[in-house]
Amino acid sequence: MKKLIPQSIRNIYHFAQAFLANVRYGFPSRRIRIIGVTGTNGKTTTCQMIARILEEAGKKAAMASTINFKLGDEEWVNTTKYTTLSAASVQGFIKRAVDAGCEYLVLETSSHSLHQYRVWGVEYKTAVITNVTREHLDYHKTIEEYRLAKKRLFVNAKTAIVNLDMERPEEYLDCPAEKRYGYTTKARSSKLEARNKNSELEIIRAKDVELGLDHSKFQIQNSRFRLGLPGLFNIENALAAVCVGVSEGLDMTVIAEALGKMKTVPGRMEYVPNARGIRIIVDYAVTPDSLEKLYSLIEGIRSQKEQKIIAVFGSCGERDRGKRPIMGEIVSRYADFAIVTNEDPYGEDPEQIIDEVFAGVVKHKKERTDAWRIMDRRAAIRKALELADPGDIVVVTGKGAEETMAIKEERIPWNDKEVILEELDSLE
Repeated sequence: MKKLIPQSIRNIYHFAQAFLANVRYGFPSRRIRIIGVTGTNGKTTTCQMIARILEEAGKKAAMASTINFKLGDEEWVNTTKYTTLSAASVQGFIKRAVDAGCEYLVLETSSHSLHQYRVWGVEYKTAVITNVTREHLDYHKTIEEYRLAKKRLFVNAKTAIVNLDMERPEEYLDCPAEKRYGYTTKARSSKLEARNKNSELEIIRAKDVELGLDHSKFQIQNSRFRLGLPGLFNIENALAAVCVGVSEGLDMTVIAEALGKMKTVPGRMEYVPNARGIRIIVDYAVTPDSLEKLYSLIEGIRSQKEQKIIAVFGSCGERDRGKRPIMGEIVSRYADFAIVTNEDPYGEDPEQIIDEVFAGVVKHKKERTDAWRIMDRRAAIRKALELADPGDIVVVTGKGAEETMAIKEERIPWNDKEVILEELDSLE
């Protein structure tokens, strides 16, 4: 029934719900500093980093992200599978943060919630965008509409923070914000910097970048940073968080100290410890761009060519179908063994989803003996572990730290890391 109602009509309902929620809770966002983080990839990690920096600086902070909620010292898992909840839930959480005496709220903000007015009435002090790459075209239809939806976060924000290394960053810097920050890992962002030479754009640049197997290092001005998170993309996430800290007047030493304490983010490039000597990685990676970045990093982790990369992945149902073969093709370029499996089919036929992903896997080689379609995700994980020898790398992507799998209207308890540990025990 929902699909028969045009989105524009449904948005009227969402707007009404948002208005009523604001009235009910007394427009609570006016009494707290809200930092909104949007983007295709890196939102969740960036939110965790921002919250850690604020806490290190002695600020009481709340956070609502795809994987968890935080209210001062209290923390719990987000089991809803939504990045940004309903208007009533959002306003209710903001009110709780205000009542708890929080000075800040870090709010991961999806393009859907912006387009549907679910965050109407939220007075964002700071707007952060990590990047925009292909995603959610089932909903937004075009990448341009997707970009425009994210731009709504910047309409009334006092501070704008934009990744200068993303495509067309100037679109998001062209906003009424009083303060603008851009961040980059490149030596120069020539055109944009030249155009903004005499403007109020402050650029935070990572220099002397070093990428390790389980860490990354860089320097900003005279401050050295060491992250317990690998990959250039995590340096980009860190730079976004640094910009937030700088915009709030925090000391760079405090910011560096906070980020240095971060060792992992659940379900984001997370290693699963085991006694078999296999390097097992769980990551969310649900877009072509995030898979490309993840696997190029993993290719660098592989120290010897005889060490195998074994991939377990799929694609979500009722989402952009066009990305499925692209994701399959990306993984096939890096993985020695590829296992395509079930992953949140919602109301779609899971076999069809798997076939569409698998078409990308076999795009350049129709007959492959190193790729499989395995419907049962547990069986797919078990197959990967059986194939792995000590030193091999098993990569399980698509669900990260999620606690459920969506099959039609049901939400089945599921956690990739827990299943991996259970299967490792059964193989002992």
